[in-house]
Amino acid sequence: MALLILPILQVGCVRFVDPPVTTLMLLRQAEGKLGGKHSTQRRAEWLDLRAMPADFLKFAFVAEDQRFFLHHGFDWRQIGISRHQAARKGKTPRGASTITQQCARSLFLWQGRSWVRKGIEAYYTVWMELLLPKRRILELYANVVEMGDGVYGVQAAARHHYGVPARELTREQCATLAALLPAPRQWDPRNPSAKFTARVQKLLRMESGVQFP
Repeated sequence: MALLILPILQVGCVRFVDPPVTTLMLLRQAEGKLGGKHSTQRRAEWLDLRAMPADFLKFAFVAEDQRFFLHHGFDWRQIGISRHQAARKGKTPRGASTITQQCARSLFLWQGRSWVRKGIEAYYTVWMELLLPKRRILELYANVVEMGDGVYGVQAAARHHYGVPARELTREQCATLAALLPAPRQWDPRNPSAKFTARVQKLLRMESGVQFP
């Protein structure tokens, strides 16, 4: 019973309290100390939603979850499309995680593809959608999502990658940071691969046709 109640209490807490650290941050630091491959530093700086660059929020919305304000944590339409495409191509379905699911994972859980983690993530997602306003979920997400090796949130990412506060990011820089989100420790905005550059350009084209609430 306690294991069922704990997530509810955690989600209720982050409705009112900005989390100073997340489970993923601590796990990444431990991973760095044990493996030595990745950074042991933790760069994170909280930024209120109203102070975040609108361009970054829109590009993140375009890149990760364009139906965020329409669904209740799970985008069943996108899941169906993913399964249909995978069946047609004979491949494993690609991820269709919503911003809420990604936020739950970044705040309370760990990265990975196990069914156990996915099940726990789904439970957190349900309670986040029940207890948190959509804009609070977006604010939490943009502050805790991994955006580099030991870098979390848009403010820390702006300082780390470009040496400026988030409010000074250009439209192109906002698109570049949003493009990092699927693989933040594999891609480097300062040394972009052809694939990463193409993703940034795709976001820049897509953004003009998307309405962000």
